[in-house]
Amino acid sequence: MDILKVVTPRGLELKGAIFEAANSNTALIMLTGICSNVFQNELLYYTGKLLQENGITCIIGHAHDSFSCFAYSDFSIGKQRHAGVFNDDFNMVYEDVEAYVKYAKEKMGFKNIILAGHSLGSNKIIHYLGNTPDDYIDYFIVSSPVDIMHWWGVMPNIDACFDMAKSWVEEGRGDDILPFLFGGFSPMTANTVLGFYNADNLKNCPVLSGEGETKSLYNIKPNGAFIIGSKDSVTGESPKGFMETLNSWTRDPKHNTVIEVPDASHIFFGKHDIYAQTVLDCITNHRCCAAA
Repeated sequence: MDILKVVTPRGLELKGAIFEAANSNTALIMLTGICSNVFQNELLYYTGKLLQENGITCIIGHAHDSFSCFAYSDFSIGKQRHAGVFNDDFNMVYEDVEAYVKYAKEKMGFKNIILAGHSLGSNKIIHYLGNTPDDYIDYFIVSSPVDIMHWWGVMPNIDACFDMAKSWVEEGRGDDILPFLFGGFSPMTANTVLGFYNADNLKNCPVLSGEGETKSLYNIKPNGAFIIGSKDSVTGESPKGFMETLNSWTRDPKHNTVIEVPDASHIFFGKHDIYAQTVLDCITNHRCCAAA
């Protein structure tokens, strides 16, 4: 595994990771979830390693919210900036995904590109796929996506975070970090909390809440797969039904695949090897990418 540096149009250098397979024509780009990166999420490492061993290059796409705090080189001003999940701009999601896709296509010259996501990373790739004018992607893999407004209703201390964030922004303290972890797992500034709540571009899986849009799913051009754990705690009583509903909103549901991994949680804890194998199977069974 090597570090991959990708510069966005606004000048920020995103530090991803690459498991490069020799003489590979196919690359999978995996966008990570919130507070999820290859250094602490074995799901990402297992997937990258297995794909590499099978002749497929895997790029782990870290965006701002992959780390609580991360130093970025801002080439637009020639200085270092601190960003990350604590201080993120969710309006930049499309640009971040596009930066990885164009790097794989234009800089590395991959013939076949699969775009994948896990958790909030899935919402990101749905947003990109549903809005891009380019035809760079041959196949998609959505796993464990989030109905954001439902998620806001079930995560701990969300209301307290939201109320304090509104108050602090009104007081001119939007750049201050709240005194407790957002959702019980992440530091966030008041501005970032409100930005997350208002991130309409990521509200593209409104199965449970009914709050959001489905146009992005319908606009996706390539076919793909939806992967979910049977014990995913953020998708309601029927995780597979959640994914089947998402698939029903795509343009051509019968040509997509819905896969449920038995006894797997939202993060596939203890089943990272099974998740990785499922991703590999999806790729090798896909006609365009069968010969990596």
